[in-house]
Amino acid sequence: MRIDTHVNLKPYHTFGIDTHASQFTRIQHRAELNLVLQFYTQYQPLLILGGGSNVLFTKPFEGLIIKNELKGIRIKKRLKNETLVEAASGESWHAFVCWALKHHLYGLENLALIPGSVGASPMQNIGAYGREIKDVFETLEALNLKTGVIEHFNAADCKFGYRESIFKHECQGQYFILSVTFRLHHQPRVNTSYGAINAVLQSKGILNPSPQDVANAVIQIRSDKLPDPAKYGNAGSFFKNPEIDASLFLKLQQQFPDIVHYLQASGHYKLAAGWLIEQCGLKGYMHDGAAVHAAQALVLINASAATGKAVLELSKHVQQCVFERFGITLQTEVNLL
Repeated sequence: MRIDTHVNLKPYHTFGIDTHASQFTRIQHRAELNLVLQFYTQYQPLLILGGGSNVLFTKPFEGLIIKNELKGIRIKKRLKNETLVEAASGESWHAFVCWALKHHLYGLENLALIPGSVGASPMQNIGAYGREIKDVFETLEALNLKTGVIEHFNAADCKFGYRESIFKHECQGQYFILSVTFRLHHQPRVNTSYGAINAVLQSKGILNPSPQDVANAVIQIRSDKLPDPAKYGNAGSFFKNPEIDASLFLKLQQQFPDIVHYLQASGHYKLAAGWLIEQCGLKGYMHDGAAVHAAQALVLINASAATGKAVLELSKHVQQCVFERFGITLQTEVNLL
């Protein structure tokens, strides 16, 4: 593992911010884990970077970045109705979804085209269109950077929540996720609960969709709504959809009858952050090269050589506008560094 110095990070994260890391290296084989542990004691701060699809560098990273390039997918165990599949953490998430569909293993199709790596999926409990990682998660293995021990986590250990896990809070920066095992189904369990998926399927005359049909619909929706990072740097949804109690929701609904909402099993209401931002007139709003995406207000983009600081300032402006209009504080989904 060669350590390079003053490395430009623009190619390594989807926001495409022109900044640098003081030290940078790659891990491609498990045989190099001892070096990772050695680097952990020598270099601080240290960041394990996957696909870079959920991070915003607001300033140069004055430490060591280890780019995770661990690869490999294997069938771990075949059961009567399910198969346990283990994927290395450096695998592309979307490529893994495509692999599963090709091998007639189902449960990931609603999560197609989400950028990033397999290793980041449990960290964020990524989700879209009615599915979350926790729905198909079995276990993960992770290297404890402090003890050097490889530990195993089940779903309860991960403390999954809405775009949350233990790895974003009390264990943040303490583990290097090595692989994730998923429990995938042999028989299709098609989930078209989101209206947008049904609309695409109906437009194509598909009445009995297969998992591949659902994946194709999700890919079309995401491609239509979300900007291509190769053209406009972004990290997908920048903010979480806020969840509020029933009393506050009823007050807001009286004032804003068209407010987009989803009733939760808890009795709370989840609101569409993109709708809240749009009602503030912020679609297309620009600040020093950063912008609120004109087609999807939930996405902030690097429209024209923006700095990470400019994107951060824009996000704070969005939060302030939403709070002033609705009394709701939006929480960021993206990791700010």
